[in-house]
Amino acid sequence: MKYIYQNDNWPSFTWDSNVLQSLLGDLRNKQGKLMGKMEAMRFALQEQALLDTLTIDILKSSEIEGEILKTDQVRSSIARHLGMDIAGLVPSDRNVDGVVEMMLDATQNYTTPLTANRLFGWHNCLFPTGRSGMYKINVGQWRTDDNGPMQVVSGGFGREKIHFQAPDAILLEKEINQFLEWFSNENTLDPVMKAGIAHLWFITLHPFDDGNGRIARAITDMQLCKADGSSKRFYSMSAQILLQRNGYYSILEQIQKGTLDITNWLQWFFENLLAALNATNTTLEQVLLKASFWEKQTHILLNERQKLLLNKMLEGFEGKLTSTKWAKIAKCSPDTALRDIQDLISKGILTKDDGGGRSSSYRIFV
Repeated sequence: MKYIYQNDNWPSFTWDSNVLQSLLGDLRNKQGKLMGKMEAMRFALQEQALLDTLTIDILKSSEIEGEILKTDQVRSSIARHLGMDIAGLVPSDRNVDGVVEMMLDATQNYTTPLTANRLFGWHNCLFPTGRSGMYKINVGQWRTDDNGPMQVVSGGFGREKIHFQAPDAILLEKEINQFLEWFSNENTLDPVMKAGIAHLWFITLHPFDDGNGRIARAITDMQLCKADGSSKRFYSMSAQILLQRNGYYSILEQIQKGTLDITNWLQWFFENLLAALNATNTTLEQVLLKASFWEKQTHILLNERQKLLLNKMLEGFEGKLTSTKWAKIAKCSPDTALRDIQDLISKGILTKDDGGGRSSSYRIFV
């Protein structure tokens, strides 16, 4: 079987501009309107939207690879790294901090050239222990293929599906240098189109033992920052890819086994990026809801436990809130949890749902 990188003119990609032009125009128009809308918001709301979007982006990018991170840890790590003053920060694991550091470097320093050493640093951030799960891997260096060729696989154990095989390790240094030179140099390509090509190109090379998908998405976000002319992220391509994960693997497999015409890939990328931009309305509504809620509570005295739990409820608390869950999340006694809840009821912030005793649950009074 002949893979895309085995074509004679690799990596001279081609595409049908007639197919993509209208879609790209709609996409750039939507981007401009979104950035204008967000820039017109108060700084505090921009900061909240940035925190929410980065949290979603990191969580979903990891989830695509089957790694589930804790939302409160990711959120707290981002806030600490950006110097945001928010209530309810919790300690974060080393691996969470590493993923956050990679993503923040990609987006906050998007004008800094992408180099091999920078990619090695990102890889070290993803695998601070030198292991991927139970397996020791080469960290901060290109793969060697000592254990056989690099194959891109999806599916659980016993249900694996091979989508394509990456270039031999002996070719990597030349291949990655060509990619980095192209990515870092200015050219006449539309920056959004460049984001789509960069994603596909890096995924094709698959230069590391593990973490290639997450690094490819970080590179994509870095290039999208260039397209937006801003380090502020208000939409998540990773969240959209997770929603369309089967389609994502399918289109990658199709392109890897085809010619250098990547029209179908760019069309898929543009359509899903447009969907990611449209989904921002949900994030924005949540940010505005939270802002409106806290503005009403400006003169009401609340302790840190109450602020923590109210924020969790505003962000979409899973299931019903009970005094038992309150005590567990706030790390306090059941009696303290009940006093916190009763205090919020007396202040008109919480209301009690139907039921009683241990089954009592509570929601924010709207």
